[in-house]
Amino acid sequence: MKFTTLAIRTWRFFSMIAVFGISIYSYSLFSADVGVHFDAFGKADEFIGKSDVFYILVALIVANNVLFPALGRQLIKLPSHLLPIPNQTEWAAQRDDLNEHIQNWIFSLVAMINTIIAMTVFVLATVNNEFTFKIGDFEGLFYLVVILLLIIVLALPIRLMMKPKVEEL
Repeated sequence: MKFTTLAIRTWRFFSMIAVFGISIYSYSLFSADVGVHFDAFGKADEFIGKSDVFYILVALIVANNVLFPALGRQLIKLPSHLLPIPNQTEWAAQRDDLNEHIQNWIFSLVAMINTIIAMTVFVLATVNNEFTFKIGDFEGLFYLVVILLLIIVLALPIRLMMKPKVEEL
């Protein structure tokens, strides 16, 4: 197993634990009504119920951890000529490497979404319980999430534009 594959699988595993743990922890902190929109002064002005937040979280977690990996398994089964990738003939000859890149990409996307959900729920619980943090303290998180998602989304197309490494026996 390559180091990148091990690192991505480890990240995915720990992101699943984090998203479940933080969701349970945050659920215990939420009051009956959870503020989901904040005004210019950082005060909540729109609320939804605690149980609604829980059901939305469960739906997101299940969809992310079940549907995306299932999509990845189906992509791996497709013949090489049906995949919209550059250098198709070279990648068809190195199908195992191509499958590993696709699976790593799907798993890293799943891990990133788990991480985003965990951070979002933690921030929501933090600002709703009026700790020392206010909603304005987390403004930079949006830019971090966008940059990380762009890196992950663009990583596979950039890697597939390069020709596969041919292993010499």
